[in-house]
Amino acid sequence: MTRDELKAIGKRISTRRKQLHLTQEQIAEKMDVSIQMVSNLERGNKAIKIENLIKISEILGVSTDYILLGNHNEKDIDTVCDNLSRLSETDYKMIELLVQYCLNK
Repeated sequence: MTRDELKAIGKRISTRRKQLHLTQEQIAEKMDVSIQMVSNLERGNKAIKIENLIKISEILGVSTDYILLGNHNEKDIDTVCDNLSRLSETDYKMIELLVQYCLNK
């Protein structure tokens, strides 16, 4: 993997972790690794091992495809749909308007 690819992977991990309001320490604890390892992954300093890729994708609720390539699949879409179903009606309508805006631009 190139340095740019590692940085992109790290950015996706970091962004998703922050969306879930998790700290690097919490991720490290759930993965049973050091905080430094999570930090190195997020900064793109280290390639991710397969077993850690699987663990972190489960913790973050995204597919391994998303982490590696940025591609969303059915699991990712199901997670979004599940989250949408928990919104209030007002918030749901706001998201619906935002989606329509994005599709029409």
